[in-house]
Amino acid sequence: MKTIIIDDDKSSIETLTQKLKSYKEIEFCGSANTCSTGIHLAAEVNPEVIFLDVELPDLSGLEFLMQLDNITRGWCQVIMYTGHPGYMLPAFRLNAFDYLMKPVDERELKNVVARLKERRLRDESPLHSFATANSCGDKLLLYTSTSDFRLVHIQNICAFLYNHEIRQWEVIIAGMTDPLRMKRGIKREAILNIAPQFVQVSQKAIVNVDYLLEVADNTCVFYPPFERVQNITVGRHYRKALTEKFNSI
Repeated sequence: MKTIIIDDDKSSIETLTQKLKSYKEIEFCGSANTCSTGIHLAAEVNPEVIFLDVELPDLSGLEFLMQLDNITRGWCQVIMYTGHPGYMLPAFRLNAFDYLMKPVDERELKNVVARLKERRLRDESPLHSFATANSCGDKLLLYTSTSDFRLVHIQNICAFLYNHEIRQWEVIIAGMTDPLRMKRGIKREAILNIAPQFVQVSQKAIVNVDYLLEVADNTCVFYPPFERVQNITVGRHYRKALTEKFNSI
C-alpha cells in the first residue's frame, strides 16, 4: 500500500519511516512537513495510506482530513498520529481509520497495518465493489435551482439553516465562505431523512451532531473547522431529542 507521512517533526517522520520499513505491505512514498505540501504530495502519489499529524504549521490535520476526498483518487485511509489525545473524537467523526499516540507503539502499529490490509482486501472484493458502485455513499446532491446542482459530502455539512427572508434552507459547508442556498420548496423532513446525524435543534436549524462539541448558554458549539459558526440556539421543545441523540454517539 502506497504510504505517505505528513508531520512537521522531522525526528517523528524518521522514526515512523524506520518502523514502516519492516512491513512488506507498506510502500513508503515520501513525507511532507505542512498540509499544503502534503496536499501536493498526496495529489502526486495518490496514496492508499496517510499517517497524519494533527497540529501542523499551516492547516490542522483535521482540516486536511475534511479535504481528503478532493485530494486523493480511489481508496485511501488516514491514520492520525499525534501527541495530543484531545483530537481523537473529531478525528473519528471525520472518518479517520485509526488514531495513534506518539511515540508510536510497535504493537499498536502492527495492529493498524493488519487492519489496513484486512480493510483493503474487503473493499476490493467484487461484492463490496458492486454494492458501493450503485449508491451515492456519503455524498449528497443538492439542487440549488431548477437546473443547477452541487455534489457535496455529507461529512462536510455542519448545519442547515432556514432563511425566513427568502423562505429557503441554506447549508453551511466546510471550505465555503457563504452558506449554499438550497432549492426552494425543500422541507425539513427531507433534510432530516438525509442521514441520522442530522437533528433539528430549533424551528430554523438542523445540525450535524457529529460536529457538536457542546451546548453552552443554550448555543451550539462546534468542532473545527466550524468553530466560528455561532448563534445556533437550541429550542426548548427540541432539547430532549438533541440530548438523547448526543448521548448516543
